[in-house]
Amino acid sequence: EVQLVESGGGLVQPGGSLRLSCAASGFTFGSYDMSWVRQAPGKGPQWVSFINSGGGSTYYADSVKGRFTISRDNDKNTLYLQMNSLKPEDTAVYYCAIPSRSDYHLSHYWGQGAQVTVSS
Repeated sequence: EVQLVESGGGLVQPGGSLRLSCAASGFTFGSYDMSWVRQAPGKGPQWVSFINSGGGSTYYADSVKGRFTISRDNDKNTLYLQMNSLKPEDTAVYYCAIPSRSDYHLSHYWGQGAQVTVSS
């Protein structure tokens, strides 16, 4: 059974930072590419970032490039998203996900999500 459990969300002021974690189980984590996807209130899902199975290749949406960093620890079966210089428009539920092998902007499986609220 595939399980993806996000944690680390919360309320932060603009300009602040948060680090999200995703604990993975039920599959060989180190053999899978992973993504972060977010969904803001009233909007559709938005792909945020991608990391390949070995962690050596990463990609970011233009809206977060230079502010967010995706990483992983395969020994701990954990995916991370470090979010710096947060903006109100980053407010969303953030999901870790297993992306499609043919198109990493699409995801096969999402976790339950972690709420991130950026507000003064």
